[in-house]
Amino acid sequence: HMHITENKWRAVRYGIDGEMIDFGIEEAIPFHFLMEELLELLDDVVDELGSRKEVEYVRTILKTGTSADRQLAVYRQHGGDENNEEALKAVVDNLILETKRGL
Repeated sequence: HMHITENKWRAVRYGIDGEMIDFGIEEAIPFHFLMEELLELLDDVVDELGSRKEVEYVRTILKTGTSADRQLAVYRQHGGDENNEEALKAVVDNLILETKRGL
């Protein structure tokens, strides 16, 4: 239970760039490595479950980052705290663009 709570905190704090506790060896391991290990374990059953597309999207997230990562990048590219209003507008515009692309 303690490791689960710790990993939740790490996920919120560091996102996909952080480390999580590997329960088997009780050490902090980069999230990317743990996810690849999990994806390998799931590979035998994802087709049977009809979840291949969803599981493969995890690899996309590992390569390109999360929506939060992209939003922060756009915010910083447009001046961030020094130009808050314009930076926030750019984030919203980018979210609209990403949403349209996904439709």
